[in-house]
Amino acid sequence: MTQSKLTTIFEQVFGISGRENELRLFYAPGRVNLIGEHTDYNGGHVLPCALSMGTYALTAPRTDGACRIFSLNAPEVEPITFLLADPWNGAETNWSRYPRAVLSILGERGLLPERGLDVLYYGNLPAGAGLSSSASIEVLTGYAFGAAGGPKIDLVELAKMCRAAENDLVGVKCGIMDQFVSSLGRRERAILLNCETLEHRYCKLALPQTTLVITNSNKPHSLAASSYNQRWRECETALAILRRKFEVSALCRISGYDFSLSADLIEDEVIRRRAKHVITENQRTLEASVLLELGDLKGFGQLMNASHVSMRDDFEISCREMDVLTRLAWSVDGVYGSRMTGGGFGGCTVSLVRDDALETFKRTVEQGYLSEIGYPPTFYVTETSDGVGRVQSLDLTSASDERNDD
Repeated sequence: MTQSKLTTIFEQVFGISGRENELRLFYAPGRVNLIGEHTDYNGGHVLPCALSMGTYALTAPRTDGACRIFSLNAPEVEPITFLLADPWNGAETNWSRYPRAVLSILGERGLLPERGLDVLYYGNLPAGAGLSSSASIEVLTGYAFGAAGGPKIDLVELAKMCRAAENDLVGVKCGIMDQFVSSLGRRERAILLNCETLEHRYCKLALPQTTLVITNSNKPHSLAASSYNQRWRECETALAILRRKFEVSALCRISGYDFSLSADLIEDEVIRRRAKHVITENQRTLEASVLLELGDLKGFGQLMNASHVSMRDDFEISCREMDVLTRLAWSVDGVYGSRMTGGGFGGCTVSLVRDDALETFKRTVEQGYLSEIGYPPTFYVTETSDGVGRVQSLDLTSASDERNDD
């Protein structure tokens, strides 16, 4: 997809007569979480980075208060029209519920423009792969409409509003990680984020002679339709029990040592294992951020592997496809670590692979996965990216990018 092609499609769908000079292009990245899974909504730490894959929005202002939106990734859905003053009214259960939910939250905060927009969306993130395509759309929508409404929108507040949209309107009890990194990501940096306080620092993502590889199982998942919300409830149950002994606001405020001495307070074995994963995963994430800064990729990779085992055995959000991918990756000399990433029940793995082992890794994983599962995986060797902002072209490496500086 090129800029001119996107403009041509926009003209075909919406028309741009008289608005040629008002077209604006925005971008918001997807993310991959290096370690720290299901800790975000439990007040813990995560260590994600923004990707050079994400979602674009080409926009033009209207003269009235209506909005029209269309996605090239859902061409079977006709352009959708709604009033900017009441965007959630009549929202259907298709892709449009994500932008419309965000606009509803922005409207409550008085952050919407007086006039509506025509918006053409295009994304190169694989849907249902656990790389936060929904958060990318949410953040992109909030930024684009916020930019049309006046002063530059605060990026931390943007992330919080987008999370509220997904929690309260879309109905997925996610944490804030996805929206935060899509808003505030930085190229060649990972973010160590405390999801309870939103305190964060950037960790240099130095990977000498090493490649970050995302492997898509091609088994899609849907957080809203999966057991994601069930895990949320199980964690809330564990927290309520442990609060009888610990005065804490979230599970991740309990240390691994304290939990080891008090785990028997939770009589239900399943609930106990859910708490064990969350608490030990938070500890792994903090340790991993230190190792990343030190350049200890071997130690970092060992923590990635341990994270997957915990997700598989204690939190039970893995699946056969994820386990096959990680087992095959672990068998390759030159793979520092590999783990499932994202909400679970399908999606992708993330692996740290030495450059001289990359082709062997791809061949081994592809052949083994095809043999065991019956269809091939897809590999993405991607770069990191800055967060949401206005861009001048679809070329993410272009020097004309103005992300976070609109």
